[in-house]
Amino acid sequence: MRATGRKHSGIAGGFDKVPAFMGKAMTATASLAALVTVGGAARAADCSDPSRPAISTCINSDTLWPHAGPQRFASIGGTETVAKGQVGFGLVTTWQNRPIVLRVATPGQGGSDQYAVDQQVNGNFLWTYGLTNELALDVAMPVTLYQRGVGLSPLTGGAQLQGTTARDLRFGVVYALPRPRVDVATQIRGKDAFQAAARFEVSAPTGDRSQFAGERTAVFVPTAAVSYRFHGLFAGAEIGARIRPTTNLVGARVGAQGVSGLGVGYDILPRERLAILAEARALFNFAKQATATQKDTGIVTTPSDAVSIPAEWSVGVRSAALLAGDLSLLVAGGGALPTATAITTPRFRFTFGVVFAPLGRDSDRDGVLDRTDRCPDEAQAPGPGPRDGCNHPGGEATAPPRADGPGGVAPPRSVGEESKTP
Repeated sequence: MRATGRKHSGIAGGFDKVPAFMGKAMTATASLAALVTVGGAARAADCSDPSRPAISTCINSDTLWPHAGPQRFASIGGTETVAKGQVGFGLVTTWQNRPIVLRVATPGQGGSDQYAVDQQVNGNFLWTYGLTNELALDVAMPVTLYQRGVGLSPLTGGAQLQGTTARDLRFGVVYALPRPRVDVATQIRGKDAFQAAARFEVSAPTGDRSQFAGERTAVFVPTAAVSYRFHGLFAGAEIGARIRPTTNLVGARVGAQGVSGLGVGYDILPRERLAILAEARALFNFAKQATATQKDTGIVTTPSDAVSIPAEWSVGVRSAALLAGDLSLLVAGGGALPTATAITTPRFRFTFGVVFAPLGRDSDRDGVLDRTDRCPDEAQAPGPGPRDGCNHPGGEATAPPRADGPGGVAPPRSVGEESKTP
């Protein structure tokens, strides 16, 4: 008897300039995480029946934890943040098939597969707020919109899964290396094609513990992401960890994990109007696995040399054709890597995401943001005329006077900070 993800035969430079208040933000996040951990400690004991120590539902069946804010891939963290004082939001939905499968002993050889989680549709509601142009706070509220599965009923005789449920809340802070806020073409010309970001996130144990919708306690998730662009080709990578206590489900043990992801893409149309992408990610489970055996006294587990590495691949398309890249859409589909048979590895997964992340780009640095700039590749010179990003030799109009601007004209401002004309 065992639990699986699918049927199988066995069970950098620049960060030294981080502002002091980032430390305060990290401290506040850690303090909140400590409170969440204390609050979750009491419910950790409720994750399993003392008479059945090898059976626990406190395992998150969905391992795809999308980040809030701008990003080009479904599972790999982005390396940009929203502009200072701006709020971004989004919705990333996933449909996954059979992430948790139980092998239940039956008369004869082999046993039978019971789909603890058969079909599942989850929605991740995302928010981000720019404290500065490099530092942002992120919040993710995932919920299960629909699911079907037998749960632990084949083992305990209890109820099957509910149709909808709340999942573990996530929050954290992200710091991106300072870079000019310009479009991708200007980044390449200015040799700013490399970007990096660091995150510290916490998954709070707020989900329904009986529905494979959350963890025993808080999960701490430090990660680092990098990205690089060469003309139309772009790539991203992320490494990190998910730090948690170990939970046992019929010999499959989920504990602390190493996080890794790699993605590549290509812009078919310029200015991020349409891109194709491919990505893969893996979670290296450090917990020692076990083999479960049904005895007269119940399920007994013995240590084994099995390795548990949930891993997935996906391909998709992305478009950020609206609002100068601030609004993006992503559609992707994939499944388990051929060698991945670990618990929480779905047979296949489809993802759809829509994200609004105001980046405050001003590619020609004339003080008019790209999303309202009628001439984003031509800097508008100071002088009379409408502030639409284009030069007006005839001077058809005059900007409204204000005392703090040169010649009584209000100086242009970009999102979150005062802009400077070239």
